[in-house]
Amino acid sequence: MYDCIIIGAGISGCSLAFELSKYSGKVLWLEKNNDVADETTKANSAIIHAGYDPEPNTLMAKYNIWGNKIIPSLCKDLDVPCKNIGSLVVGFSEEDDKTIEVLYKRGIENGVENQRIIKQPELSKMEPNLNPACTSALYAPSACIINPWQFAIALSEVAIQNGVELRLNEEVTSIKKDGDIFIVNDTYKAKLVVNCAGVMCDHVTGLIKKPNYKITPNKGEYYLLDKSQGNLVHHVIFQCPTKIGKGVLVAPTVDGNLIVGPTSTNTNVDDYSTTSAGLKIIRENAVKSVPNMKLQENIRTFAGLRARSDTKDFIVGEDKDVHNYFSIAGMASPGLSSASAIALDVVRMMQEKNYFLNLKKDYVSTRKVVRFKEMSHEQRKEYIEKHPEYGRIICRCETISEGEIIDAIRRSPKPVSLDGIKRRCNAGMGRCQSGFCGPRVQEILANELGVSQLDIMLDKNGSYILCGRTKENDDE
Repeated sequence: MYDCIIIGAGISGCSLAFELSKYSGKVLWLEKNNDVADETTKANSAIIHAGYDPEPNTLMAKYNIWGNKIIPSLCKDLDVPCKNIGSLVVGFSEEDDKTIEVLYKRGIENGVENQRIIKQPELSKMEPNLNPACTSALYAPSACIINPWQFAIALSEVAIQNGVELRLNEEVTSIKKDGDIFIVNDTYKAKLVVNCAGVMCDHVTGLIKKPNYKITPNKGEYYLLDKSQGNLVHHVIFQCPTKIGKGVLVAPTVDGNLIVGPTSTNTNVDDYSTTSAGLKIIRENAVKSVPNMKLQENIRTFAGLRARSDTKDFIVGEDKDVHNYFSIAGMASPGLSSASAIALDVVRMMQEKNYFLNLKKDYVSTRKVVRFKEMSHEQRKEYIEKHPEYGRIICRCETISEGEIIDAIRRSPKPVSLDGIKRRCNAGMGRCQSGFCGPRVQEILANELGVSQLDIMLDKNGSYILCGRTKENDDE
């Protein structure tokens, strides 16, 4: 018997598991994939938004502002890259100027601090590579960039350390209720259930009742440019939003690259493809903001799915029809910015029902990660003397040592794929995209897990890299 079962291990599930782990109570956490943060959380714009975009008096507005205030300090505690660089919504016409004025007033109503409208020539001084045709911009200094998957992984590692029980490769296929007790997958019993299943939230709710909302997966395609383009802009550069989204952005990443995108296309839950048509839209729109951007410096394209609800807002809290069944659903943008605040609020809702009332005396709330490339020469020398594996650089693009890879494997939840390693310590994230280090990472992962290299996957279940030996005799 568990006090609570969490369904889904994206940023919403990771945030809730982290917060619940501070309290006495048994928590079970179920995820259909072989790792956490392996859906929307790994493929998005990686921005903690300031909060001027959501309509006032919505849950999106409430939780975005709250999340923006607490996530930077939380990232500091968890040793997760997060940089407060601010954002600019740029305009090119009188019509755009009017939109910027609307966003500014909305930001005031929502509670965005220190935002202001700026004009030329100040705009070009702030961003010399911005199109000089930009006439004005909304500047929001509280916006941040973050590593979203490392954030989710850090939250999950601490939650597990505090006693949350995570079961990977456990897709939820049935939810029943026997009196006041939920029975999930005909096996697990709990007093509370929280649905954090992302683009599958309405499907999961449909296992216990008829959903009163519909989730439409909305695909966003992106370019990731090499570090040679990383200093082209110093803020998150948005164009004025339209009915279909916030438009194409150009932004630095916390690792020194440049991210460009996304598109906005309704699709199905399995469509992570990038298309020539989608990438063309990005190219044509992005150069309007930053004309001298070199998109030929692209090292990867990717796509992520947003969980857009027909309610046009987040769905947070206890279901009106099913007692003790909670949802954190419809987490499209600003979902990443809001997840930590929503988790705190859902815990409060549970406490109002007399669950999770007692803080643990010895709960863990911080985490520290060794990053070899950030050490001074003297620190590296001293560390290698104690830990020789840190003296062997495996990923040359990102300067990631064997020691960092081994550390990542030995923390829980354990990665079982090359992308799982990439998300934890950046090995394979550089210009060659694992072309050089991939085989060595695969070997280290197999050795640490005690399995054959044939069992190592690129990412999700079934994405095997090797299919067999080309020769039966190893000596040949």
